Amino acid sequence: MSNPCIICVAITGSLPRKENNPAVPVTIEEQVESTQAAFEAGATIAHCHVRNDDQTPTSDPEKFARLLEGLRKHCPGMIIQLSTGGRSGAERERGGMLPLKPDMASLSVGSNNFPTRVYENAPDLVDWLASEMLTHDIKPEIEAFDLSHIHQAVNLMKQDKIKAPLYVQFVMGVKNAMPADKPTFDFYIETLERLAPGSQWCGAGVGANQLVLNEWSIAAGGHTRTGLEDNVRWDKESLAPSNAALVERVATLCEKYERPVATWQQAREILGLKAV
Repeated sequence: MSNPCIICVAITGSLPRKENNPAVPVTIEEQVESTQAAFEAGATIAHCHVRNDDQTPTSDPEKFARLLEGLRKHCPGMIIQLSTGGRSGAERERGGMLPLKPDMASLSVGSNNFPTRVYENAPDLVDWLASEMLTHDIKPEIEAFDLSHIHQAVNLMKQDKIKAPLYVQFVMGVKNAMPADKPTFDFYIETLERLAPGSQWCGAGVGANQLVLNEWSIAAGGHTRTGLEDNVRWDKESLAPSNAALVERVATLCEKYERPVATWQQAREILGLKAV
């Protein structure tokens, strides 16, 4: 298998804190430093959240602007993907950073259960976020927490609310949502390829499922995500030392399956993003 594998690094997220793992980057400076190391290790997409001084999540556009500036300076060519996730703000506050024109942004197209709450993505909010991404020429990464989300993404594409080709991330292992189940994973791939030929996809596993989804995705010819947002541990006995270490582990899996790690130039070409 010779098609390059894009490695996305989810550097910090909304939930992990220093108490969970001291390596979790919280400040803008820490996030830039951690992302640069992950970029040098082979990651070509940075999935980004921002935090307040007390480590709580926020959608503050000013913080995103500072992070974007630092990443563009220290990780030239890397694809910057900003999160519009629901833990960081309410309603349209979640898309307040989109005028910054990142390369990509996450887009959850439906609701589902999370460990202790409902992750609510109302249709009108989804439509507004998708519209903002079209306006600012941002490629959405569809966050599929459920099979219905793949169907909904295809419907949005057919309505010209999302540009083709789709880029869909299969998120598995979130408590109360879709578990990391191999037949389901295979069916996700089959369904996306049937409904939207030419789409690209990525596999992301939460917690101990991270490495599982990394291997499934690489073996199946897709792309994959790693990082301290999804998993603060290296194994049952130890914490992950850094985002870069998690990226290096994925790169080793790529070697196992004889897949080259995509360069940032290749990743941009695969995803149809403009060169820089």
